[in-house]
Amino acid sequence: MRRALEVARQAWGGTHPNPMVGALIVENGRIMAEGAHAQDGGPHAERLALLALGHRPREGATMYVTLEPCSTAGRTGACTEAIIASGLKRVVVGARDPNPAHAGRGFEVLRAAGIEVIEGVLADECTDLNLIFNHWIEHETPLVAAKSAVTLDGRIACRSGDSRWITGEAARADVMRWRRLFPSIAVGAGTVMTDNPRLTARRAGEAEWCPWRFVFDGLLRSVADRAMPSVYTDEFRERTIVVTTPHGGMGYVRKLRELGVQVWILPSATQRVPMGEFRKRCAQEKITGVYFEGGSQLVSQILQDKQLDYLFVYRAPVLLADDRSKAMLSGLRTEKLLNAIRLSDVRHEAFGGDTLTRGRVTYPAQMFIDETTFSLG
Repeated sequence: MRRALEVARQAWGGTHPNPMVGALIVENGRIMAEGAHAQDGGPHAERLALLALGHRPREGATMYVTLEPCSTAGRTGACTEAIIASGLKRVVVGARDPNPAHAGRGFEVLRAAGIEVIEGVLADECTDLNLIFNHWIEHETPLVAAKSAVTLDGRIACRSGDSRWITGEAARADVMRWRRLFPSIAVGAGTVMTDNPRLTARRAGEAEWCPWRFVFDGLLRSVADRAMPSVYTDEFRERTIVVTTPHGGMGYVRKLRELGVQVWILPSATQRVPMGEFRKRCAQEKITGVYFEGGSQLVSQILQDKQLDYLFVYRAPVLLADDRSKAMLSGLRTEKLLNAIRLSDVRHEAFGGDTLTRGRVTYPAQMFIDETTFSLG
């Protein structure tokens, strides 16, 4: 199953809105064929593994697959039908189908055909493989995730604004890996104006890849300066979407569109972009996941609105010990641990001296906003 996971990851970030799936066939204790679902609309991993085998599975052969085989026809035919037709008599599966309407049905179909099914092997790892897909299927909205790099005392920048680099090269390379997974990246206007980020995935041995790039700018202040951010002018500018409100000014909207940049004007009574409306628009456009990289004000606002689903925190062995340095998050009034936001399904990884903690955001029954602070978002 670990090898099946490796095979599935070969399509990392390329299967949206479908899941990554790896399958392999074992005969006499040897892996004889492998298959990975590569892209939306393409053949599924199970069918590719059977095709790669090149012959009818021998007696005692076993298929290993990271996700429950589909039992509905769809565009490529039900994988359960292909497995039954192949003559396989044993299938080992990692995760169940996350769709409540289908979960377990594939197992029932295979067992009814006399096939032995073993489920739940490395289930947590196989489920974790498809964070974005699972959320999309269960909630029909994009997975909204945020990433931050912090010191041990939870700071993202010195009082001067200096923040490069808090974490080391290995941790930053891992950020690129997650950028490659998510179909979109988002930042606030302040980040675009201060850091002028490229917002692409740049990984050794791979071509630079550009997801959808969202810039949240309720007043279009990032368009006012003559020096336009590179995301508005570079070769990937048609992959940039500025998310704004009716308060931004149509002149700036026209300017962006003339450059080839898309603009989403979402209804809002204030200059803040409403995250609920943004989620709806993403769902309409079938954008299944959004990876927010800042800034602090924007991510804090999303958290205050209880719209953040998942959090990545890279922590470096560095201390600033300065109460005027920039905090990772703010805006809540948490007077008791009972009212703290927590992470569930937590995972940890080490990158040299740096560590990554990631997990699902779990909100308390009561969460209080600090009314003395506010954010432009």
